Amino acid sequence: MVPHVSANSVSDGMVDESRWFLLRTAARDAAENMAVDEVLLESIANIGCPVLRFYGWKEQAASFGYSQRYSDIARLTSLRPLVRRPTGGGLVPHDCDWTYTLVFPPSAQWYSLKAVQSYERVHAWVQAALEKINLRTDLARAPRKEASGQCFVGAEQFDVLWNERKIAGGAQRRNRQGLLVQGSIQPPPGAIRADWERAFCDVAQELWGVHWEPLELSPATEQRIIERARDKFAADEFTKRR
Repeated sequence: MVPHVSANSVSDGMVDESRWFLLRTAARDAAENMAVDEVLLESIANIGCPVLRFYGWKEQAASFGYSQRYSDIARLTSLRPLVRRPTGGGLVPHDCDWTYTLVFPPSAQWYSLKAVQSYERVHAWVQAALEKINLRTDLARAPRKEASGQCFVGAEQFDVLWNERKIAGGAQRRNRQGLLVQGSIQPPPGAIRADWERAFCDVAQELWGVHWEPLELSPATEQRIIERARDKFAADEFTKRR
């Protein structure tokens, strides 16, 4: 039986570091994609285990960091809609990227890491999965700053580089509810997403003994996501709040 995530699901208080959930969601619009991640963060302490989500986009769009100014972002890209993320970071185009989300409860060891440590660990994981599909990459050892507000212009420390170009970045949010990581990969030509997703799961199994269990969202959670997307992430009051 595939477990469901609902607002009322409660863990038994036991921490099993090897048990992770894998959630594959169908392509959604920009607001719903952000709503799924925020609802997962709000629910993760009750879920009790880390969640990895692979997902796609119904439309070309761009997301931008929680603290960025909408007017600045609107000038940087012609992609629409623009959606404000619940995490930080810069402008990310979602026209051909691979997106994934990681959510960790406060009971998980990942939650206790400093931000730079969790960032490095996630991208070393991404890098190892790319290596499995014969893509040689490096992690940026120092920032390559460019004052652009765009995620894939320049690079932060520990971003993933291919031929000296940043191809993978991420943004985080850590609060009392848990740790949320939103990641994007701009794949090199010829790379196959399904191969990388399989490799990403295999690497976690090899490095940390992760046992993957499939996850579905309950009808009640789906309704909560729809309402959050409508009332927050698709609303000008939130998108253009600064």
